[in-house]
Amino acid sequence: MTYNPISVTDLNKYIKDKIAGDEMLNNVLVKGEISNYKHHYTGHLYFTLKDENSLIKCIMFKSFAANLKFEPKDGMKVMVFGTVSVFERDGVYQIYCKAMQEDGIGSLYKAYEEMKARLEKEGLFDVAHKKKIPLMPKCIGVLSSNTGAVIRDIINVSTRRNPNVYIRLLPVPVQGAGAAEKIAQAIKTMNDKKLADVLIVARGGGSLEDLWPFNEEIVARAIYDSEIPIISAVGHETDFTIADFVADLRAPTPSAAAELAVPNIADITLKLESYNNRYKLALKKKVEFMRLRYEKCMNSRVFKDPLQRLNEKAIWIDMRVKSIQNSMSKIYNNKKTLMVKNIAKLDALSPLKTLTRGYSIIQLNNKVIKSVKDLKKDDEIDIRLLDGTAKAKIQ
Repeated sequence: MTYNPISVTDLNKYIKDKIAGDEMLNNVLVKGEISNYKHHYTGHLYFTLKDENSLIKCIMFKSFAANLKFEPKDGMKVMVFGTVSVFERDGVYQIYCKAMQEDGIGSLYKAYEEMKARLEKEGLFDVAHKKKIPLMPKCIGVLSSNTGAVIRDIINVSTRRNPNVYIRLLPVPVQGAGAAEKIAQAIKTMNDKKLADVLIVARGGGSLEDLWPFNEEIVARAIYDSEIPIISAVGHETDFTIADFVADLRAPTPSAAAELAVPNIADITLKLESYNNRYKLALKKKVEFMRLRYEKCMNSRVFKDPLQRLNEKAIWIDMRVKSIQNSMSKIYNNKKTLMVKNIAKLDALSPLKTLTRGYSIIQLNNKVIKSVKDLKKDDEIDIRLLDGTAKAKIQ
């Protein structure tokens, strides 16, 4: 029997026509869990619908997506209505969705949210527990697959930023059964043997189930217990795992993790040169300032004529002494004048002053006699005159 070969295009077209001719496949209602969801900038939705055993690619064009009343997410259980057809260029069949309805939250997504809430309550995400990334690490530990773009990106970025940095790779499976236990053991090994200054836990993007080892509790607790600072770089920028929340620092991509872990030597050199220039300029300004201060001091009168200050103080003291003397002399003269006046007043009022005018003072037993009634016969009295005292007897 002779067969005439046909082209791949013809074969795909034939299969497409066969599927299109099946009425059941023209209108199907399928339920499953969303993964690898992508909302394209054109407005079209691309995702995979899966169950426990199988998966199928799906696409919903912008015109149908505009009628959705919710935002699809990875892990969400949905029911989709549409048509199964073949995309001839790639030779794959997929569901062209016309409508979509929520059918609850996927089991993996639900487990993820429950574990996240529980570990957050326990304090595994606390900022206070997070360690600082070393400024100049000598050795970068990488926990990832030893093949693929992740480790190549980390090596390329790290060595470009610092050719002297040492990268120590400890290969671990990043998906599949047993991956979580091996990742946790690798973190413990790195800590026990002190093999690095900082760790990068990394893998490329994937669906929720692909990233699931990094949502396992054993990995979260290993990261939390690590004494070495850990940078998590799991999946793409929009992917978040439990490891991201527990890690000391999250990077959106493995390349970004390398940038965060390894400082750029060129930037540091430039900064050191800037510091050196600033130091020299500051020192130059300081020397100039001290020189001007020295010149000002040397030009001061204190240094040019050191006795001038003393002479000025001596003159000031002499002036104060003279001022005090004048004040004392004035006070003395004023007091003396006042005293003379008071003496003159006292002298004018003195009873002895009347004796000069021919008066006398009669005393009896040292008491001045002012009236004849104070005397009686035979009293012996003293008569005080200007130049002395005479005794007399009353007749």
